[in-house]
Amino acid sequence: MKRLIFTSLALIALSGLFSERAAAQQDTTARPDTTIQKEKKFKITYRGHTKYNSKQDSARRDSIKRRSSRNGFTGGITFTRIDLGFSKLVDNGSFSLSPTNDFLDYKPGKTSTFSFDVLQYGYRFSPNFKVYLAGGFDWTLIRLKKNITIQNNTADLSYVDETINFSKNRFSSSYVHFPLNFELRTKENDKGNRFYFVFGPEIGFLLNGKIKQISDENGKEKVKDDYHFQPFRYGGSVRIGYGSLGIFTKYYANDMFDTAAQKGLKNMSFGITLGLN
Repeated sequence: MKRLIFTSLALIALSGLFSERAAAQQDTTARPDTTIQKEKKFKITYRGHTKYNSKQDSARRDSIKRRSSRNGFTGGITFTRIDLGFSKLVDNGSFSLSPTNDFLDYKPGKTSTFSFDVLQYGYRFSPNFKVYLAGGFDWTLIRLKKNITIQNNTADLSYVDETINFSKNRFSSSYVHFPLNFELRTKENDKGNRFYFVFGPEIGFLLNGKIKQISDENGKEKVKDDYHFQPFRYGGSVRIGYGSLGIFTKYYANDMFDTAAQKGLKNMSFGITLGLN
């Protein structure tokens, strides 16, 4: 998981580098009475936007912008909307867990979410508005406080107390998700950046649940099971950003688990988004 996060951050960092260095040339020819100096011309390409310093190339620049904002169907394979943040459990409207769910008490600073999109298909109605359906993956990583082991292959969500002191006791779920996003954006400024406001519903299908525990007594242990996580979940998200950086919040409307004892226990998350295009 850590390798995946580091790889994602490295790709985003590389995408912000200049793809072409600025070049300037000057040719001066000396004559008895006249010195002729050719006009300097250079171009800079940054995040897919090209700037030209001469008036003669302004038409070309405007043509590129028009082509990049062309209305119609867009989409394909992508790697964007990388969400890194924190998850919170909401127990019937409260951030405090009820006695029934107290065994799921967690460390807030180490309970996180991570997701990204790899597919996107949509329609651009204007340079400032488009709608698209995306597909990607989502992880919720709950760092449990107590030395317990959530049981697998049981009729309900149950656990056993352990005498072992776990240095890590993580309870996680992974989903494939499909958000339908409505994107509003401003006109690009001179630096090629713009403000974004993105919102819409999202559905997800469970891939698996997992327990990962680390202790001196047993070393590293991993067990996969569905752990009664909802096989199908639905909710929505909101993103606000500038350029390729933004903030997000997500809320899932149905229960986190499909068990009667955990009725009303929901999941929400918030954090930063890398890549909004």
